[in-house]
Amino acid sequence: MFPEWFHAVSILALLLGAACSRLLSVQVIRHPQHMTVMNVVWPVSALFGTLVVVWAYFRYGRLATMEAHHHAEEQGEKPPNMTGTPFPVMVGKGALHCGSGCMLGDVAAEWLAFLVPTVAVWFGWHSLFEEKMYAVWVLDFVFAYALGIVFQYYAIVPMRGLSPGEGVVAAVKADTASLIAWQVGMYGLMALVQFWLYPHLAGQRAPVNSVEFWFAMQVAMVAGFLTSYPVNWWLVGSGIKERM
Repeated sequence: MFPEWFHAVSILALLLGAACSRLLSVQVIRHPQHMTVMNVVWPVSALFGTLVVVWAYFRYGRLATMEAHHHAEEQGEKPPNMTGTPFPVMVGKGALHCGSGCMLGDVAAEWLAFLVPTVAVWFGWHSLFEEKMYAVWVLDFVFAYALGIVFQYYAIVPMRGLSPGEGVVAAVKADTASLIAWQVGMYGLMALVQFWLYPHLAGQRAPVNSVEFWFAMQVAMVAGFLTSYPVNWWLVGSGIKERM
């Protein structure tokens, strides 16, 4: 069993993420983002980025609302998010854009494999992998990649005016390297926690239906952000990924 103090910390961390996500959900409903997909990105990112993401939204995300863009157009000016957002912050927003798709994909995949274990068998458990976790990671990647492409598509196509086929190609170029880098950080942290930290702390791994598992996932998403940030710096700087 996990120590009571750690169980409490896990619950508090998840509640904080939920509260931050709810706050930003209300904000994007009241003040929709100019880039529609960011209405999903901000609340989802707050689930793991908590107070830091909330600060980033109020400091920079509010520059990219529909209201702000319309006001700039009326004044004949550039959108405020393009003039008031430093390049490192644009890179961070690009990483969160990728990470929010990863987050949703990983949550869906983990619960699917937990509730329907046969799905893990389809993705290599008992054939390619003795360890179920590895098969679930394959499923995680498939779900995260699919959602990542969708998120990139709806960011790139409206801004560039691309056809559907061109949009898919551009989305694949923009998201593939970023998502791989994110998943490397996420998988690495989850492996460290599940194979070493939790067995030392509690004598067992955390099952998917435990708060300790999702607390670890929260931290793993932060690790994914850190490993994907340099890749997003290159993608945004080279114009492969849109500046946000």
